[in-house]
Amino acid sequence: MIKSHLKLFVIAAALMGILSACGKAAKVSPTDDSSDFVLLTDAVPDAILEIRYYGTYNFVGTRIDGYEAPIAMLTKKAAEALKAVSDDVMAKGYRLKIYDAYRPQKAVDHFVRWAADVADTTMKYCFYPNLDKSVLFEQDYIMAKSGHTRGSTVDLTLFDMATGKELDMGGTFDWFGEESHPDYRGITDEQYAHRMILRTAMLSHGFKPLDSEWWHFTLADEPYPDTYFTFPLRAL
Repeated sequence: MIKSHLKLFVIAAALMGILSACGKAAKVSPTDDSSDFVLLTDAVPDAILEIRYYGTYNFVGTRIDGYEAPIAMLTKKAAEALKAVSDDVMAKGYRLKIYDAYRPQKAVDHFVRWAADVADTTMKYCFYPNLDKSVLFEQDYIMAKSGHTRGSTVDLTLFDMATGKELDMGGTFDWFGEESHPDYRGITDEQYAHRMILRTAMLSHGFKPLDSEWWHFTLADEPYPDTYFTFPLRAL
């Protein structure tokens, strides 16, 4: 009987340890430490930047909090992987065009406040003409936490050096709708093939895709999976 109780105690203790470890793993820590981040213009000099949230051409229609300069940053590890992607596509005649990378938590908070104001539909015609703004939370278009804030996620497309234009991906960055899903087939074969060129290059160098946005990729082995960074994007 004593042995049986002892065995149960050991099992219970082990379970408590597992649950405790899971709880610790799930804990998210905020920090303003930017020491492990680099500018993409330094790490990936061939990339073209179009930082939408620094300007007004974005789904909110104003400059987003935390974007104090039109720059892009990533963790060193993610930037090194993106440099390999850039070298890969450059050999095929393309350049990476970056829309967003590291995103300060205050920017995410700005998105949340905007989404809660259902009367503000300034940019609806450009980015979500087929959606009622009231569904943006429930359909996960807007969330209180973003992978971008962990520093190893990037939004991008491909620029064709032969034509001097972006590749036609059959949809625009930050479009809220099923047309943005990477596997959406209501586009031409050429547009779909363009999406796959980008996807293949990103996956080949350690990034994982998002199933709702063809432009969104996160380093699979990201260095800070449980950390949300708060420092603003400003000129160094």
